[in-house]
Amino acid sequence: MTHIIHRHLRVTPPVAVSGHGVILTDASGRQYIDACGGAAVSCLGHGHPDVSAAMHAQIDRLAYAHTSFFTSEPAEALADQLARTAPPGLEHVYFVSGGSEAIEAALKMARQYFVEIGEPERGMFIARRQSYHGNTLGALAVGGNEPRRRLYQPLLIDVKHVSPCYAYRDQRHDETPEGYGARLAAELDAMMHACGPKRVIAFVAETVGGATQGATTPPPGYFRAVREVCDRHGVLLILDEVMCGMGRTGTLHACEQEGVIPDLMTIAKGLGGGYQPIGAVLAHQKVVAAMSAGSGFFQHGHTYLGHPVACAAALAVQQVIERDGLLANVRERGESFEARLRARFADHPHVGDIRGRGLFWAVELVKDRAHKSPFDAAHGLYARVKRECMARGLMTYPMPGTIDGRSGDHVLLAPPFIVEEPHLEMIVDRLAAAIDAAVASLE
Repeated sequence: MTHIIHRHLRVTPPVAVSGHGVILTDASGRQYIDACGGAAVSCLGHGHPDVSAAMHAQIDRLAYAHTSFFTSEPAEALADQLARTAPPGLEHVYFVSGGSEAIEAALKMARQYFVEIGEPERGMFIARRQSYHGNTLGALAVGGNEPRRRLYQPLLIDVKHVSPCYAYRDQRHDETPEGYGARLAAELDAMMHACGPKRVIAFVAETVGGATQGATTPPPGYFRAVREVCDRHGVLLILDEVMCGMGRTGTLHACEQEGVIPDLMTIAKGLGGGYQPIGAVLAHQKVVAAMSAGSGFFQHGHTYLGHPVACAAALAVQQVIERDGLLANVRERGESFEARLRARFADHPHVGDIRGRGLFWAVELVKDRAHKSPFDAAHGLYARVKRECMARGLMTYPMPGTIDGRSGDHVLLAPPFIVEEPHLEMIVDRLAAAIDAAVASLE
């Protein structure tokens, strides 16, 4: 009998007891290849000695100090590290304990910015359908994950949503990738016009789509066009890189590959690699300067922001990534992973699309490949795939509702940056067997 309110109240998950590298072990001794990093979190894998040593050293010196009284050495050092490696202009860091908190802080910071510069009439956000920005109420409101929003809809602020980047289903046959991206940017521009002048605070988007739609990548030029639309309307651009950032797609920040600099950017997951709960908002100098020249403070806060042990852990994670050249490993292993996925599933009748970047990939499952028709949602194919993967000692991140929040299934893959070629081979082999078994169980 468990007293924990688990994610599924009728199922108690296995007990994880140890982890080393890309392997997790449960209480029965079964081992699992962590092919998803939990939720794209464990970028260094499990049990990295340098991170453990940094945490031990910090907790022996100082475990906690409230930020209304003190700053701390690891928080200052981590902020220096993040500012040094961020896109130009993102010079300031606000620490929180996770991705949802980071989004909440970014939304508030964006609103306060406009109040400080004398535009308090701005009170609206625009985001994208089939996006995910977190589970707190503000994050749910800007997010486009309909199943998670539905129950709490009466509590959510009104946010306008535009189309996501979803080339597999939405790019027209007579449309180039660049043309598709331009059409999406034009839709955003039209939405801003419809909202009215000086009404919109910010456009919020995942640079690369996360778990809700499965590693959907932007078409060429899309974010540059989006940046131009935002600038034309005086709107801030908030990029959510909680899942796709901090090296996951092959560069430290996914927006580097798009040639754009946001006004605010949220990071978490790969920031601390799961060793401690931590997230952050990277803020452009102009945003912080407005608050500094105005009220002189950010009207927000949490008890555990800037936690010294969390900051020490995250600093160690980022130092290891830089020291060991792991971004190059993400790119090299990512190319190999893509090649293996495409080779194995090139002719698979139930894999419609393979998409992603770096070590961030998804396969979209279909009933009929020629017509891209999904399986009946009532079958719960995603859950069957997860069970079959776990039975084969493989952790993956399958999700339902890929297409519109109701229909469609995909499997997200985000192995640690330290993954080696034999692991990739086993991941693809076990995933293929799990998909086949899950589909067969429907017959």
